[in-house]
Amino acid sequence: MNNKRSSQWFQSSGYYGFARRAWLRSEGFPADIFEGKPVVGICNSWSEFNNCNAHLREVAEAVKRGVLAAGGVPLEFPTISLGEMFMAPTTMMFRNLMAMDVEESIRANPMDAVVLLCGCDKTTPAQLMGAASADIPAIVVPGGPMLAGQWRGQRLGSGTDGRKLFDQYRTGRLTDEEWCEIEGCIARTTGHCTVMGTASTMTSLAEALGMSLPGCANIPAPDSRRLAIAELSGRMAVEMIEAGRIPSRIMTREAFENAITVLMALGGSTNAVVHLIAMAGRLNIKLTLDDFDRISRRTAYIANVKPSGEYLMEDFFYAGGLPAAMNRITPLLHADCETVNGKTIGENISSARTVNDAVIRTLEQPLYAEGGIAVLYGNLAPDGALIKQTAASAELMNHRGPAYVFENRDEMLARIDSDDLPVDRNTVLVMRNCGPKGAPGFPEWGHIPMPRKLLNQGVPDMVRLSDARMSGVSYGTVVLHVAPESAIGGPLAVVRTGDEIVLDVAARKIEIAIPVEEIERRLGQFVAPKRHYDRGYGRLFLDHVTQANLGCDFDFLSPGYV
Repeated sequence: MNNKRSSQWFQSSGYYGFARRAWLRSEGFPADIFEGKPVVGICNSWSEFNNCNAHLREVAEAVKRGVLAAGGVPLEFPTISLGEMFMAPTTMMFRNLMAMDVEESIRANPMDAVVLLCGCDKTTPAQLMGAASADIPAIVVPGGPMLAGQWRGQRLGSGTDGRKLFDQYRTGRLTDEEWCEIEGCIARTTGHCTVMGTASTMTSLAEALGMSLPGCANIPAPDSRRLAIAELSGRMAVEMIEAGRIPSRIMTREAFENAITVLMALGGSTNAVVHLIAMAGRLNIKLTLDDFDRISRRTAYIANVKPSGEYLMEDFFYAGGLPAAMNRITPLLHADCETVNGKTIGENISSARTVNDAVIRTLEQPLYAEGGIAVLYGNLAPDGALIKQTAASAELMNHRGPAYVFENRDEMLARIDSDDLPVDRNTVLVMRNCGPKGAPGFPEWGHIPMPRKLLNQGVPDMVRLSDARMSGVSYGTVVLHVAPESAIGGPLAVVRTGDEIVLDVAARKIEIAIPVEEIERRLGQFVAPKRHYDRGYGRLFLDHVTQANLGCDFDFLSPGYV
């Protein structure tokens, strides 16, 4: 067995070889553990502060069974875990820190391969970024989506339906008692959100990249098949060592183009754009926003899953899951890309079939003719912005309206439910200082709530614009990731209440309707806001994070950094 890395630790002559063997034997391993057996690390992002990943200890035990059955030695290790619901100011602030934790844990320890246990939004890209940089054989085992919530005959998607019901509660259409009932049943198992939010999107894209076994991404968290595929992944990790199937061999440019294609077909999260750019950057592959828009224009949206569609991740899995969806878009894929099991993407999906056409449509009868995400440019976003067009309102896709500007999120929250807020259905809500440096951390604040005043008038949606991200479970006509961000002097910094904003998704345009000379005059008066941190990790983040269109990784983690 090709276990050259671990043998350098355990088979070396002299005192330290002896000491390392002795110290590992102190954990109860017998002497034959060192007889040519490869060591497989199990990178576990379990945490009780992360409900999405709270069951991963059980998944790790299944992986260990597989590693042992294949003749390897499983050694589990923890990293920080990023729980989307609990961490402040945002998990995105710490994605790069987790990626560094994963990379250095792999690099510093005697393992010949690594199994990555993930689930919640940022844990999947963080682990893949770290594994790509370390570049030893790696395989992803996500925890899977939770089961659907049930309330008074309704099946609830944990994120999307929660937001819709909260609007009813805000406007008095749900009582305190009803709201309490919903709280107790909307998230009834461990696992990540059961809609096509960021978690489901990123675990699906890990599979589309070829970094997990086919069919692995979408198995519900409580389903016994989750443990079965974890065990098979442990076996595969051992096989990958001899075969030399490392991330740089699997995550090629063509594989990333497959992932982008799948992202668009699934109507997946806008957050995936930032994560894929960062992951590719670790392998010195340059993805641009233009790559995403080019692929979106040729890829139909076919996965009828909330927030863009009607169904939940359970239904998607029962309909055939990701292999079935990928089978239906085979003509758009690089089918010859290698995957962790040694087979090509084409071989892995060739026999997959859809058993419910209402959930997974065909290319000939899609839900939307283009992909889920469109890239916008214009004088408000010279370096680009995003909109999830499949979750937006058709009548707002071409819109002109006056801006109402919030200087930051605190101001927005203080004003949004005011009965005297001077807005109507034509207003464009603008919020700034919510980007990577301005917020800080690039939080999911971009889904600006609908003003209560308009909800009471029966207005369900309006155009909203910011340099923030939004949760993948969110919906509405929301323009995000405006780059460059306002805090570093991007044009969003100079928008004033009353300025006319022009959105034209078909033309891929987002602009402020004032002369260029006026924009330049206002920018000349720009004063940067006060920095949020002057020490520690926060300062490191502010000093080195790149903008949204570049992936928000740290500049010094790119292979080309000087």
